[in-house]
Amino acid sequence: MSSQTRKFPDGFLWGGAVAANQLEGAYQEDGKGLSTADVSPNGIMSPPDFSMTQFNLYHEGIDFYHKYKEDIALFAEMGFKAFRFSIAWTRIFPNGDDQEPNEKGLQFYDDMIDELRRYNIEPVVTISHYEMPVGLVKNYGGWKNRQVVHFYENFARTIFTRYKDKVRFWMTFNEINVLLHAPFTGGGLLFEDGQKNEQDIYQAAHHQFVASALAVKAGHEIIPVSQIGCMIASMITYPYSSRPDDMFAALTQDRKTLFFSDVQSRGYYPTYMSNYFLENNIDIKMENGDLELLQENTVDYIGFSYYMSFVASTAPEHEAARTAGNLFEGVKNPYLQASEWGWQIDPKGLRTVCNQLYDRYQKPLFIVENGLGAVDKVEVDGSINDDYRIEYLREHIKEMKNAIGDGVEIMGYTSWGPIDLVSASTAELKKRYGFIYVDRDSQGQGSNKRIKKKSFDWYKQIIATNGDDL
Repeated sequence: MSSQTRKFPDGFLWGGAVAANQLEGAYQEDGKGLSTADVSPNGIMSPPDFSMTQFNLYHEGIDFYHKYKEDIALFAEMGFKAFRFSIAWTRIFPNGDDQEPNEKGLQFYDDMIDELRRYNIEPVVTISHYEMPVGLVKNYGGWKNRQVVHFYENFARTIFTRYKDKVRFWMTFNEINVLLHAPFTGGGLLFEDGQKNEQDIYQAAHHQFVASALAVKAGHEIIPVSQIGCMIASMITYPYSSRPDDMFAALTQDRKTLFFSDVQSRGYYPTYMSNYFLENNIDIKMENGDLELLQENTVDYIGFSYYMSFVASTAPEHEAARTAGNLFEGVKNPYLQASEWGWQIDPKGLRTVCNQLYDRYQKPLFIVENGLGAVDKVEVDGSINDDYRIEYLREHIKEMKNAIGDGVEIMGYTSWGPIDLVSASTAELKKRYGFIYVDRDSQGQGSNKRIKKKSFDWYKQIIATNGDDL
């Protein structure tokens, strides 16, 4: 393969990605209602606190709601071509089932999008990113209730109509497969005995598939030039050995993720899931027309996050050597290093995932999350030398470039957390991802001042050379 083919295409969407609930703050300002994040003070794997008695860093975030102009100016200085963010459902429909949208919420995103456009930064909008209205949880039981499909469609149509002349790229759900691992965060699901109920989880997944298809249909009608993608939390699973049982265990593990992109990209339920439902007495209730809707309204591209890979083993002695990251877990890979939070670092796995997804779907890919969470130190002179972050991102970008050389079509790359924000998994700020440091700690103390890290200028150079200067 000629090295000339290993180039990022013209118009490649370099940028960064965030979620409303992790940086906006202003959690009850201008008519905003409570979201699932607002009642999750200890992160998305912990039980919610509906009494609101515990300190919750999500409530204040990094005050992006009031400082977005300053932050977007810094993104523009880095040369961002795209900025992925989510629209907080509860800013538009505070309770989820409101008859009319909240104008102040709509206006905030109007103003923010206008600011991005002023710098020629393409907005990439996630419709739902771990922040569904608490009202839909309490009054309807979350996504296991079919009525929530209607409320989501209304939300999607409202923002499509409002921003139709400003936003071309959309995603329907963030990391939709996380529903399996964090049902409250991914679907507003609560279980009486605290034990996950697969019947409810997969019923909720079906409702989200239907909602996603309805959003694709509405988006294409309202914004004919729109590109609407799905978004999965992606990783590759390696067999621990060449034992056939390990190979099949790895395949089975990957299917738990690929099921979600299969339905949204191919438009039908794969037979391996039909068999799983049969074997586990899961009965998905569908309405007339659901399957046709899924078939006729598939996504335009595959968005995904990639942070790590995992290993599958059927040998009992390997069960003690397990590791976790981004809500998933598997057997520890002895050939890989890990971050301070135990997330295994595998740049080559990104190339493998890109090839896997493109071979499977033949649709453009958009890497919308990838980054390193670490504890950063501010030196006496005010500098922040995050060479470890530069190394992590450089090696992943190299493998993304190699995937392009393999023939994979990749639209863009938005690193996770271009500015420090509240961690979704632990609701803390000491786990930092950004090119921009925010002077704020996990107790909410600090000046909130923005400081450029060493990686800021490095990423700026990556964008300026379209990935040639690594």
